[in-house]
This record gives sequence, C-alpha cells and structure tokens, in this order.
Amino acid sequence: MRADILKVATQEFADKGFSGARMDDIAHRTQTTKKMIYYYFGDKEALYRTVLETSIKALRAEEQLVHVDDLDPVSALRRVAELTFDYHEQHPDFIRLMAGENILQAEHLRTSGARGDLAAPALALLNRIVERGLDEGVFRHGVDAVDLHFTITSFSFFRVSNQYTFDWIFQHNPVAPEHRERMRKMLGDLVVGYVTNPSDA
Repeated sequence: MRADILKVATQEFADKGFSGARMDDIAHRTQTTKKMIYYYFGDKEALYRTVLETSIKALRAEEQLVHVDDLDPVSALRRVAELTFDYHEQHPDFIRLMAGENILQAEHLRTSGARGDLAAPALALLNRIVERGLDEGVFRHGVDAVDLHFTITSFSFFRVSNQYTFDWIFQHNPVAPEHRERMRKMLGDLVVGYVTNPSDA
C-alpha cells in the first residue's frame, strides 16, 4: 500500500505540483483513504518530501550501476554521462518534480534530513573516477566532482525540461529520435574533453 501511494503521489505531484495535487485524488487512485495516507506519511508536505527524496535516490541507485573499477576513467565518466542522459529522458516525472521544487526554491527539500544520502553517492562516484584519472595521468588537475555533476545534469535535464520552448524558438526538437545519439555522444565528449584538456588550454 505504501509503495502504491508513493507511485501515484509521484505522478500527481509531477503533473500538478505541490499546491495543485490533492490528497483526495491520491486516495481515490490508490483506492484507500486520506487517513491511511496520513498513517504512512504524516501529512501532504511529508508525502511530497518523501516523493522528492525517493525520486532522487532512484537516480542515485542507477548511478551506482557504473562499476568504476571495471572501466578506464574516460570510459567510466562517459558511462555516467550516458546513464544520466538516459535516465532523464526515461523519467519525465523526475524532471517535472525537480522543476516544481526549484520554483519553490527547494522549500520542501530544505526540511529533508536525507541531504547526505541524496548527494554523497553521486559525488563519491565522480570523485572515484577523477582519482583514477589523475592516478593514470589521463585527467588534468583541478577537476571538481560537483562541477562535473552540474554539467552532466544540466545538459540532461534541459534537453527534456525545455524541449517545447527550444523547439518552438529554434525549430529544433532536442528529444527528436534523429538527434538522440548525437546529443548523447556530445554530452560525453563535453565532459571528457573538459577533464582531459590541459588546465591552461
């Protein structure tokens, strides 16, 4: 029941935002009662925060599928970029949830006690790749894991979140199938080029 509520609530909050989502609708779609939802999650804000945390943790879990020690550093970094690109494309609810929470200036995530769990796995993975790259002499010094994460996520997120306005303005749909593989490779090339170029280039 808890998992079902969480799944439906994710869709509701993604579609309607925190203010627009209704607990009655979530209860109806899960064939339960608001009382039962409150039993599992406390209140609407706690349910929304759990949805946000769970959505981010799901991405973190996917990232951990990259086995850094089985790949050379360049291939590992490219794999993280490709995985992030794919995940954002395949999970539009995640895009809408994060966009909505940013409009609210992370009001609800700021009350989360799980910040470390939401950030640490991604940064640990990228730091491990950077360390390997430095040890093997293929990465330049001064590469920051947060910068890498920001770049990879920005490209992947914007491609999906802004597809409609970008398409209308430039007459170029970034999520169109004919552009997919080129843009996926472009992201990998961008981050690999950044970490392998000399710092004074």
